[in-house]
Amino acid sequence: MSHSNHVVKQAYQIGVADREQAMNQHGQVLWFTGLSGSGKSSLANATEVALHQLGKHTFLLDGDNLRHGLNGDLGFSNKDRTENIRRVAEVANLMADAGLIVLTAFVSPFEADRQAAANIIGNERFTEIFVDCPLDVCESRDVKGLYAKARSGEIPDFTGISSPFEAPKQAAIHVHTDLQDLVTCTQQILTHIPFNHA
Repeated sequence: MSHSNHVVKQAYQIGVADREQAMNQHGQVLWFTGLSGSGKSSLANATEVALHQLGKHTFLLDGDNLRHGLNGDLGFSNKDRTENIRRVAEVANLMADAGLIVLTAFVSPFEADRQAAANIIGNERFTEIFVDCPLDVCESRDVKGLYAKARSGEIPDFTGISSPFEAPKQAAIHVHTDLQDLVTCTQQILTHIPFNHA
């Protein structure tokens, strides 16, 4: 992505450490990735509720919601998917700079895009959470009817059907939503989140 040579970055008098100290927590990003229907949004929501109950300052970025606004101009081609994740990573990075614990729920099917997101945010505050669930189970849930439309050809480039999902090889947290319930998966995530106070 190019930008004008005349754009100069502005220095802030209040830095990340100042904002984190005010919130008494370190800004970080919990990146939920998995197939449509795997339970990403439900799990991210449950995790945010649990964090809120612990007195943490959070914000949830959900794929469907952002496509109604910030990313409303993007389709589902590989190029648009990459741009979708880039924008999300940049927003999440700013929110983490503000000291928030940011939860993102996106299919984000490509390893290179997830790594690019980690590079933008910083590996030290990026936690990849693989919401693992077999395709047949996700398809049997099909809450939004998307798999049926993809099978009939109504939705091209649909992850898991006509477009690949590259599963994380070394996710920091790996949950199996076909084998464990929402409460158990949420607790597993909470156990592994680095809760260092600022």
